[in-house]
Amino acid sequence: MQHAHRLSVAPMMDWTDRHCRYFHRLMTRRAMLYTEMVTAPAVIHGPRDRLLGFSPEEHPVALQLGGSDPAELAQAVRIARDWNYDEINLNVGCPSDRVQSGCFGAVLMERPGLVADCVAAMIAESPVPVTVKCRIGVDEQVPEQVLPAFIETVASAGVRHFVIHARKAWLQGLSPKENREIPPLDYPLVMAMKRAFPHLTICINGGITSLGQARALLDQGLDGVMVGRAAYHDPASVLIGADALWGEAFAPSPFEVVHQMVPYIARHLESGGRLHQITRHMLGLFTGRPGARSWRRALSEGASRPGAGLALIESALAEVQATGTAAA
Repeated sequence: MQHAHRLSVAPMMDWTDRHCRYFHRLMTRRAMLYTEMVTAPAVIHGPRDRLLGFSPEEHPVALQLGGSDPAELAQAVRIARDWNYDEINLNVGCPSDRVQSGCFGAVLMERPGLVADCVAAMIAESPVPVTVKCRIGVDEQVPEQVLPAFIETVASAGVRHFVIHARKAWLQGLSPKENREIPPLDYPLVMAMKRAFPHLTICINGGITSLGQARALLDQGLDGVMVGRAAYHDPASVLIGADALWGEAFAPSPFEVVHQMVPYIARHLESGGRLHQITRHMLGLFTGRPGARSWRRALSEGASRPGAGLALIESALAEVQATGTAAA
């Protein structure tokens, strides 16, 4: 667990489910993996094992909660104790309309006092660290003014670890997708927060696409780097070899990763699951390598067909190997 935040994979709705995290864990033993955001009311009223369950192999893994009611968040944290997450994270960065109407996510950047109340209630119920993922500001806010004030207020409630998405969120006029791409990145402001709050753990998120970029940011004094879409679309480039950030040489080949997924997939199929529920996360494994297109095509076209099973994986992998041999 020590310094697991040096590299982490961001919480991504519809992507970082338990199958995705198990797959990612086969490429890095060290990086912190985050769940999709789960709202506090869903944890309280919904199917808990489906929302919170994960494989023990996924550790270290963090649960990201969404909400703005301190009592609800405290109850959700109390419920989540039984699943033994390594960290509980509060979402103060998601810009979606659904999130705004529920008054959580990035809109909470405007209410630091409420965020402080939320995290204080969560900390009181949590045996593990409670962390916050935020933006640098929203709408017309001036980030240089609001971000340090936000951090100071929330840290005073006991939070010691902030993940800062180095972009503003525009709650009016931009879609969630545009909010991940259009507002300009401000890495220097996040660096300035580390200098201003040296006692806090400050991690950066937004626009990071490679291990080299992650290492450069760590070398500038930040405590951690969170990678989002690049870790999903090109997981081998971002995650295989990532343990070198901890001085460790663990670096399986993409082929080894597929072979190690097979028993997990077999168990999923035996329990009534569908192949595509897992393979949809594996489409980018060979990105930039010979055979990538045939791998993606075989899985995306075949995995959702009735009866699709391990034979599809084996034939797709054989095709990639044949392509690689021919290319060599």
